[in-house]
Amino acid sequence: MKMKEKKKFIISLDEIGKVVDFLKNKFNLCQTFVFYGPLGAGKTTIIRKLLKACDVTGPVTSPTFTYLNLYKNKTSQGFCHFDLYRIEKLKDFLAAGFDEYLNDPEVITFVEWPEIIEPLLKDGVCTVKIDYHPEPDKRIVVIETKNMQKKDA
Repeated sequence: MKMKEKKKFIISLDEIGKVVDFLKNKFNLCQTFVFYGPLGAGKTTIIRKLLKACDVTGPVTSPTFTYLNLYKNKTSQGFCHFDLYRIEKLKDFLAAGFDEYLNDPEVITFVEWPEIIEPLLKDGVCTVKIDYHPEPDKRIVVIETKNMQKKDA
């Protein structure tokens, strides 16, 4: 059965756990989470908190200059975190072999600045849009899941 859901949060930094919990509960529906938003809005912050909530140990850093960071948690669940801000063309993403991570059922993938790879995104993608709120210490986070199909247990 295919599912669709849209949820909006208005949060401060100390309320980020609400978004993290919501996203973590989507792991049974999808393996790719794409993050849109302006510079400094909090994409990396949410991903960092999400990875920590998944028991990833050690430092979680932005892959701004390396494009990709790979992580494992205590149970060997794999995670990959892309920052595609500096990739200009889809063919560059493909030439690096990064598309293999998008289709790897053993890995949960987080992608910042996913615009360049949108043609590769299939069903089962969770979209996270983050933006500034008129109150400077708050953010608007809109999460949308569509064409999601529950994974077999």
